[in-house]
Amino acid sequence: MAITLDCECGKSYRLRDNMAGKVVRCPACQQALRVGAAPSAARSDAIFDRDRFLLRQKHFSISEKYYVWDDHGEMLLFVERPTHVLRDLKAVLGAVAAAAFVVILVVVVAKIANLSSNATFVVSFLGASLAAVMVAIAMAPRRDVHFYLDDSRSEEVLRVLQDKKGFFITATYTVLDANGHFTAQLRKNRLHNFIRKRWQCLSPEGQVLFLAIEDSIVLSLARRLLGSLYGVLRTNFIIVTPDAQQTLGEFNRNFTILDRYVLDLSRDPHCRLDRRLALALGVMLDTGERR
Repeated sequence: MAITLDCECGKSYRLRDNMAGKVVRCPACQQALRVGAAPSAARSDAIFDRDRFLLRQKHFSISEKYYVWDDHGEMLLFVERPTHVLRDLKAVLGAVAAAAFVVILVVVVAKIANLSSNATFVVSFLGASLAAVMVAIAMAPRRDVHFYLDDSRSEEVLRVLQDKKGFFITATYTVLDANGHFTAQLRKNRLHNFIRKRWQCLSPEGQVLFLAIEDSIVLSLARRLLGSLYGVLRTNFIIVTPDAQQTLGEFNRNFTILDRYVLDLSRDPHCRLDRRLALALGVMLDTGERR
């Protein structure tokens, strides 16, 4: 996005958005001018400059889509985590083909080596399963999350990249700003999910900025045993400081038929928590946890 810079001498210039905030001189009159922000960047800053965000998931859609609203019912953002149906289908077919190839190979080798039928079955089953999983992960597309100014998708203001397609314990996601700069990393550990779900937000230097954890250890255990009970035990999160001593905000699911969420950061009036990162994490707390 280019920035228009007007000088008092009547000259006008188009500059790159990475020049925002810098002081330049007009080539015509040599007057010092400070470059402002690009219009879309200014609008983006205004969108995130608030304490409450209302999220509504769009149903009957192949991809996961959300609309973000303010308290007055004005739409702020459109969020999408695409589902690549054809590429997912190719990954499934590739996994089936890999499993079939391994089974045939094991059977041929077993006949040559005179292996027993039981040993052949075990080896072929394990080999086919491993091959299917590896090929499915390799061929499956990454599912990134895109934040747009509206559902026309013309201007992207934030992106969350899925770092790894396959993970066993730790999943990580990279948050990029509108200019593609590495802003933070979101991380979750599956081992924590057995007791109480927890996400971390880390700075580019690896410092923990804040945590998102399930609202109550008692409710967390109840959900593991009883499930959501049709939404009665719906999963809510609190956002806390790295030492978990101070609550900065909440991400709650409303008790409604449709999926509606509220990200409330009113406990953080001094904006210690970057609203962009909080909103990115809020979306991942839903789509990343398959709520």
